[in-house]
Amino acid sequence: MKSFALTAVTLAAAALVWHAVPSFAETARRVPAPTADLVAAPTAAKTETAVFAGGCFWGVQGVFQHVKGVSNAVSGYAGGEASTARYQQVGSGRTGHAEAVRITYDPQQISYGKLLQIYFSVAHDPTELNRQGPDSGTQYRSTVFAQNAEQARVAKTYIAQLDQARAFGKPLATTIEMSKNFYAAEAYHQDYLTLNPTQGYIVVNDLPKIDDLKKLFPESYKAVPALVNVAKGG
Repeated sequence: MKSFALTAVTLAAAALVWHAVPSFAETARRVPAPTADLVAAPTAAKTETAVFAGGCFWGVQGVFQHVKGVSNAVSGYAGGEASTARYQQVGSGRTGHAEAVRITYDPQQISYGKLLQIYFSVAHDPTELNRQGPDSGTQYRSTVFAQNAEQARVAKTYIAQLDQARAFGKPLATTIEMSKNFYAAEAYHQDYLTLNPTQGYIVVNDLPKIDDLKKLFPESYKAVPALVNVAKGG
């Protein structure tokens, strides 16, 4: 479980705390795009939904809020039951939940495959098993919560493509789970990166991901994030 005590830690001290823990941002890369057969033609649907888990949801939400074509990205929990979808319980690692982000996007502006490419490239390290940076436990696992059979097919095939290309030098640990409900997290977790840009954890672990998104995917980056709490955040 992440410690909120970091809000009182100086940035210099925070950097020392995690100096020995390599940030994924240090090795972030634009992985190969999905092959043509995985990029579906735009549909008539105005919005579609994707759910990804990749460590602390603050950073994953922050990344996708800056992606063109994404109208909403909500932090929450997926993989377990509604009765245990609470931060304190999920932090135990015994609920089956993972910290996840539900992304609402326009398929005519961005494809599911492109979202996956960004997810694997800058949102998290998909080779880590049940951990990301300083956070460990099954609640921080790398998981694609497929919303339908087609998403599961695309994700499975793309993972195989990246493994075959040895895009990371070692196999991806990302799993695919279906038929799992998503539950929005508590209000104080929403837009956390945007609202707390000087918090030690955010500075060390998450802001570099936004920089990598801008650097590696300039065509998909938007400067103004799609906030959940628009009035409060902007």
